[in-house]
Amino acid sequence: MKYLLLLITLYAPTLQAQNPLHFDKRFVESEDHWVAFRMDKDSTYSYGFIYVDAQAGLTLNHEGKFRIARNGTFLPLKPAYNGNMKVRLQPNQVRVAFIPPAKFGELNISPVPDWLSAYKTDTTSTQHLYRWGFLYNAWDESAKALTYLERARQQDAKFPGLGAELAYAYNALQQYDKAIEVLEGALLADPDGCYLYKELTFALIHSDQLPQAEKACVRGISLCKEKPMKSEIAYNLAQKYYQLNDRPNFNRWAKESRKWATAGDVFMVNLAGMEAKLTR
Repeated sequence: MKYLLLLITLYAPTLQAQNPLHFDKRFVESEDHWVAFRMDKDSTYSYGFIYVDAQAGLTLNHEGKFRIARNGTFLPLKPAYNGNMKVRLQPNQVRVAFIPPAKFGELNISPVPDWLSAYKTDTTSTQHLYRWGFLYNAWDESAKALTYLERARQQDAKFPGLGAELAYAYNALQQYDKAIEVLEGALLADPDGCYLYKELTFALIHSDQLPQAEKACVRGISLCKEKPMKSEIAYNLAQKYYQLNDRPNFNRWAKESRKWATAGDVFMVNLAGMEAKLTR
């Protein structure tokens, strides 16, 4: 029995080594990569190529399925449909594995699919850089978004929408001074920009410039036409005063937020919870 256990112990790593797939990559980390999904109930793996479509965003070009033989060979299966299937990817907790280049030949795939060139005709324009930054911001990958947005700013600092995307990324990364600088410039070109005021008040609040934040809140709320945006701008300031245990100012901005909120929405629920916990 002792020898049998030893053989099993030695053999198990061998089996594991024959599967080189490590399911630790998010979709947003997988642009321009061949990926595999976790094994299905029938012991097959779906696979495809992830790329960015300028209009649709992060997209999977699903190519088919494969099995892994006992010797570790990837065995492609005949797809159940003709041609490839494109799937728009949404933010979620799914993890995929990069297919090792050594396995490309077994799956009869090339490192760079021929069709990808149609999506790579423009990679340096301000429009392209802005769009890619926008997409990565939407996936909460603000650090990567900045690699595109800051290049876009060098090319055309006044590109429509660029200031808001830069500010969003800077705020997400707690670089509030940079956000404020960008927003002040953007507001010169678009003094009625509601979203710009939302990001500006957020940056001012989190850099403890409350008098300036209140002025920006008042201005932003007066300009915004969307009630949820008005409610959020006021909510951010109410939340700050809650953290400071400042009931009078909390009450003032909570009232303003509730004025524009929808009954039962997240702002109403959170404000009620904060109100119950304030000590003075």
